[in-house]
Amino acid sequence: MPKMKTKSAAKKRFRMTASGKVKAGAAGKRHGMIKRSNDFIRDSRGTMILSEADAKIVKIYMPYNR
Repeated sequence: MPKMKTKSAAKKRFRMTASGKVKAGAAGKRHGMIKRSNDFIRDSRGTMILSEADAKIVKIYMPYNR
C-alpha cells in the first residue's frame, strides 16, 4: 500500500497539539491591516484552537499528525 500524502497547504497553516486538537493562526491577518480596526488586530494575535467541525477537515489533509 502506498503512503498517503499530506496536503502541503495544510502543513504550512496548521499544527496539532499533544491532545490532538488543531491550532491555527487567525484568519484575515495576511495583509490589509490598515483597513482593519485596532480591536480586530489585537483580538487576532497568536493562535487559536479550531472548532471540531473544522478540525475534522484538517485531520483528513494531515493523515500522519494524529
